[in-house]
Amino acid sequence: MIAEVLIGGVTGLGLFVFVRALVPSRPGAAAQVAQIDALRARGQFGAPTTEPNSVRERLGFRIAQFYARQGWQQRSIRADLAVLERSWQEFLVTKVGLGAMGFLFGPILFAITWLWGLHLTPIVPLWLALAFGGLFFVLPDAEVRRDASAKREDLRRVIAAYLDLVSMNLAGGRGLPEALMSAAEVSDGWALRRVRDCLTDARLAGVPQWTALGQLGDDLGIKELTDLGAALTLVADDGAKVRSSLASRAETMRRRELAEMEGKAGARSQSMLVAQMLLCAGFLIFILYPAMVRIFQLR
Repeated sequence: MIAEVLIGGVTGLGLFVFVRALVPSRPGAAAQVAQIDALRARGQFGAPTTEPNSVRERLGFRIAQFYARQGWQQRSIRADLAVLERSWQEFLVTKVGLGAMGFLFGPILFAITWLWGLHLTPIVPLWLALAFGGLFFVLPDAEVRRDASAKREDLRRVIAAYLDLVSMNLAGGRGLPEALMSAAEVSDGWALRRVRDCLTDARLAGVPQWTALGQLGDDLGIKELTDLGAALTLVADDGAKVRSSLASRAETMRRRELAEMEGKAGARSQSMLVAQMLLCAGFLIFILYPAMVRIFQLR
């Protein structure tokens, strides 16, 4: 009887929290500030404000408002989503949907095992629901972090080459704004496209382009871009200092990338060495096993 009451109480609490998150309430100060910041960012980058139309969009909007009211910034995962060009609301809907599926998967698994004849205590479905619900809820975070990490590595390689191009344009007599835009137009890859769109939006909004680059670094979680924007703000009026600063930063980024590649190669070499040692050990066991069996039989 205690198990049934506990399961019913936890289920009712979960339903109450879910319905409470969907019911609109009076926004707090944190939610209003977050909404003002979002509107300001949209106005700065020229993104039109649209109302959610579909059920999925409305659900994502409500969940995002709930996060804002609770003060959950999630800046790291937001930066990862910005690198992957994915929506924050869509990500939250995916997390909640997978969590609900995992919460239902536990009791379904318990029912299948019950039909197979494995009779367990009634508290097991509750723990299965909580375990699978929590696991499915964090799966999108792991996927986003993995994909964003790989994409950031590509972006850092492109930024190193981009700085060299800007330095060469400055050496050719162009000004810093023209050099930044000209270097970003040499390719249609996603990395330079993000830089080019950032520079274009900054020019239309009347914001210094190096400030926009620093903001882009903050949004994407790229420390190199943030430092670049701060450095260009200090030496933007001195062409010689800008060229030397860009060249040194590009060289530093290349050396860091080379060191990371050497570290990864060393780690893979060690893993291959371990695999070879295990293979040799298995081969020795395969060779010695018949002889050892015969010796023990003779004894």
